[in-house]
Amino acid sequence: MNISFSPPDITEAEIEEVAEALRSGWITTGPKTKELERQVADFCGVRRAVCLNSQTACAEMTLRLLGIGEGDEVITCAYTYTASASVVCHVGAKLIMVDTQKDSLEMDYEQMEAAITEKTKAIIPVDLGGIPCDYDRIYEIVQRKKGLFHAANPIQKAIGRVIIVADAAHAFGATWHGKPAGSIADFSNFSFHAVKNFTTAEGGAVTWREIEGIDSEEIYRRYQLLSLHGQSKDALAKTQLGAWEYDIIGPWYKCNMTDVAAAIGLAQMRRYPDLLARRKEIIGKYDAAFRPLGVEVLDHYNEEHQSSGHLYLTRVPGITPEQRQEMIVKMAEAGIACNVHYKPMPMMTAYRKMGFDIKDYPNAYQKFANEITLPLHTKLTDEEVEYVVEVGTAIYRQYL
Repeated sequence: MNISFSPPDITEAEIEEVAEALRSGWITTGPKTKELERQVADFCGVRRAVCLNSQTACAEMTLRLLGIGEGDEVITCAYTYTASASVVCHVGAKLIMVDTQKDSLEMDYEQMEAAITEKTKAIIPVDLGGIPCDYDRIYEIVQRKKGLFHAANPIQKAIGRVIIVADAAHAFGATWHGKPAGSIADFSNFSFHAVKNFTTAEGGAVTWREIEGIDSEEIYRRYQLLSLHGQSKDALAKTQLGAWEYDIIGPWYKCNMTDVAAAIGLAQMRRYPDLLARRKEIIGKYDAAFRPLGVEVLDHYNEEHQSSGHLYLTRVPGITPEQRQEMIVKMAEAGIACNVHYKPMPMMTAYRKMGFDIKDYPNAYQKFANEITLPLHTKLTDEEVEYVVEVGTAIYRQYL
């Protein structure tokens, strides 16, 4: 067999939606993007959503909306993809990284609390693999430390504490204490990249909780300005009779979603409940096979949370990075593509140049050193899932 790691699940439904957009003559931001925003908001149980061209753009525009920049600090976890951290650098704020917990891939909340200073404006928790973080703990901490917070604009003042800006790139469709991802953190940024559960090829969305004293429509308008050159009218609005004239409110950015991309998302939205159910089914089969071997896996589904089932991370206790590589090669030779999530950011050149040292993040390194991610996607047939289980368990047993 030849099993890919994470191909997009595209059907004739997506192709037809895209063809309809192309035939319509309207292919940039327009009615399909606005409809996808409405559906995303409904799905997440919030009033408004904004669709942009990536999760990274959503996160950066969120930090800019919040007025976070030079002189401010933003905290995130060392065990994540660069987009959780690079956006902090983009806006000129100081990046603060904390280690993971010893027995979890979530950030060490005690370290997080200790890292909060009078300069801290936001925390970016990472819902790794589609599993929501411990938001009870995070909210408790930022509330306890609110005396250190110094607001610099009306939104910061209205929230009155360090702002929780979730990297929910993996978590679209997850729930925590019965609440959908997107309605839990103050702001949540989703990825709709080609390898994600829900895709628009490239794309993302941001949602937010209602903020007392702040109009969500004004927040929505601000995202539109930030993401479209500061232009007071989008292209659709300018097509109205005699409505050519517009203003440039600020010299801002260009990261809007197109209707071609949104068309894929509209078809995906109709299919998404079934896609999530299929991921849960596959995870159940993997868990039944790998847990009894002593392989460490994430707890995707329990009374506290329901994961989006985005990644199936495994850890093989006691193996070295060299043995981990041997296992990945053996899986590849059997036709099964695996991956590693994630090489901690302090090991990456860009962050090492900033002064980060993996020696300061021992837990993150230990989590990385023996991690292997198995293919988990909705293009897998039952036969292919059984093959991954059969080959995987045989190879894992050699190293346990």
